[in-house]
Amino acid sequence: MDGYAINGLPLHVLLVHAVVVLVPLTALGLVLSALWPAARRRLGFVTALLGLALIALVPLTTQAGQWLKSRVASTPLVETHASLGDRLWPWSLALGILAIASWLWYFFAARRDHRHTSHRRARRAVATVIAILAVVVGGVVTYQTIVVGESGTRAVWENSFSETELD
Repeated sequence: MDGYAINGLPLHVLLVHAVVVLVPLTALGLVLSALWPAARRRLGFVTALLGLALIALVPLTTQAGQWLKSRVASTPLVETHASLGDRLWPWSLALGILAIASWLWYFFAARRDHRHTSHRRARRAVATVIAILAVVVGGVVTYQTIVVGESGTRAVWENSFSETELD
């Protein structure tokens, strides 16, 4: 590996595919875990692990993108993609932290005393907040990932291929 390239390919190009899959997968796992107790039990700590991977992968992908940006021609499309890519980090960090915190909450809340009514109300309130945050943050970060990905696709492919077959 030379800097942010592997076998002559920019690492950003490889990592971006993982982010495009990981973001919606983490968001979906978080929403399912927050809204559906059976899914929460089946997924276990997988959603938290996906969140942890996301926290590590998005900054690496962004750094690899900055490395690549300094090695390609500067165009408005590349600048737009880079700007949008920088905006993904806070949302993906929020999703990752929420996935981890949600799993920790449910893991430890399941072991608490369930006899007190006030505890049940508090747990329900926290569960409601987690569900709302899961839907909002998961939706925003998934949308943001689509926007960033689409801008990157345009930066690479727009006006660089023929719509008719070449001989």
